[in-house]
Amino acid sequence: MLETLKNAFRNKEIRKKILMTLLLLLIFRLGCYIPVPGLARQQFETAINGNDFLQLMSGITGSALANGTLFALGIGPYINASIIVQLLTVGIPALERLSKQGEEGRKRISNITRIITIILAIVQSVGIIVLFGNQQNAIRTPLFGSNQIGETGALWVAGIYMTIVYTAGSCIVMWLGERITDYGVGNGISLIIFVGIISTGGMTILLKLIESTSATIGKNLLEILGFVVIAVVMFFLIVFVDLAERKIPVQYAKQVRGTKMYGGQSSVIPMKITGSGVMPLIFAFAIISFPSMIMSLVPAWADALTWWNSVFGSGTWPYVLVLSVLIFVFAFFYSQIQFNPEEVSKSIQQNGGFIQGIRPGKPTALYLKKINNRITLFGAIFLTLVAFIPSFVFSFVSVDLINVFSTTGLLIVVSVALEFDKQLQSQIMMKNYKGFLK
Repeated sequence: MLETLKNAFRNKEIRKKILMTLLLLLIFRLGCYIPVPGLARQQFETAINGNDFLQLMSGITGSALANGTLFALGIGPYINASIIVQLLTVGIPALERLSKQGEEGRKRISNITRIITIILAIVQSVGIIVLFGNQQNAIRTPLFGSNQIGETGALWVAGIYMTIVYTAGSCIVMWLGERITDYGVGNGISLIIFVGIISTGGMTILLKLIESTSATIGKNLLEILGFVVIAVVMFFLIVFVDLAERKIPVQYAKQVRGTKMYGGQSSVIPMKITGSGVMPLIFAFAIISFPSMIMSLVPAWADALTWWNSVFGSGTWPYVLVLSVLIFVFAFFYSQIQFNPEEVSKSIQQNGGFIQGIRPGKPTALYLKKINNRITLFGAIFLTLVAFIPSFVFSFVSVDLINVFSTTGLLIVVSVALEFDKQLQSQIMMKNYKGFLK
C-alpha cells in the first residue's frame, strides 16, 4: 500500500486526483462539525446512543449524527437509495432495461437514485426529530419563538427547519461523494464512509487520552496499545478472508473464422467468499432495530419498548439468534442478486467455452450454483463471526473502546482500503502504458 502511494505521487495527474480527494474529504469533515442552531447537543447525543442502529449509523458518519451537526445523516440516505434502486432493477423490467442501455441508462438510474435519496433524507430527518425531539427535550423551542406561537407551534417550526437543514446536508454529502468519484480517486461514497469510521475511532482514542489523569495515563496507554494490537490482528484475518476466492477454470475451444483462428485460451471465474460485502450485516442490523424505532415513536408503546429491549436487546441470546439468521438469509439473497449462474453459463456457452468435466448449458449452471451456495455458506458464517467476535474481543481491553470500530465498520474499512489500493494500481498501470506508447 505504501509503495503504491509512493508511485502514485510520482505521477502528476494521479497526484492531482489524490489531492482533490483529500480536499473534498476535508470539506466533508468540516461539515461534520458545523452545529445546527436550536439543538441541545448533550440530550441529542444521549438519545442517539440509546439506539443500537442509530449508534451504528453515527459511527459511519464520523459521530456527526450523535453531535447533531449539518452532516448528521451523512451518506446513509444515498446508500439506502442505491440499495433500493438495485433491488428494484432486478424486479422491475423497465429499470432492468435502463441498466442495460449503456451510459444514458446509467444517467437516468442515477437521477432516480438522487430523487429517492432526497425522499429518504426527509423521512429519516422527520423520524429522528419525532423520535428524540419531544421525548428527550433535544430541541430548544425558545429559539423558535415559543412565546409568540406557543410550545407546539415552536416544535413544528423547529422540526420543519431541522428537516430542511439535515436534508440539505445529506444532499451536500451526496454531491461531495459524486465529485470524488468524478475528479478524485475511486468510489467517493466508500471513501466518505471510510473517513467517517476512521475519524470516529481516532476521536474516541484521543478523548480517552485527554481525559486521562496522572494516575490513569499508564493504564489507558496499555489499553490503547492492546486495542491496536488486537485490531491489527483482526484486520489481517479479515484481509486474508476478503482476498480469498475460488477460481473455476474455463477453457475456450478454438474457432476458425475465415483465415484467422480464435479462442483456444483458458480463463477463470473468480468467486469471492465475501462477494456480498457488508450488505447482509447492514440489512440484518436495520431489520432487527426497526421494531424498537417504531415503538419509540408511539408513547403508548413505552411498556412494549421496555419489554422488547429486555428480550431483544443487544447481547441477549434471542438477539444473537435472530441476527445470525438474518445475516444468513440476506447473505444468500444478495448472492443470488450478484451472481446469476444461468446467465454466466449462457455467456460461457455462447463464447465457445466450457468447464472441464461439466457439460455446457444447464449442467454448467447447476455446477456454478452449487459452488456459489457453498462459498456463500462460508461467507455467511464469516460475517456472523465478524458481527459478534470484535465486541467480545475488544471488551477484554476496555469497555470505552468497544464502539471505536463497529462490527460492520471493520469490514468497511478493510474493503475500502483494498479497493482504494487496487484503483491506484490500475491508474498507475494505465499511465505507464500510456507513457510506453508515447
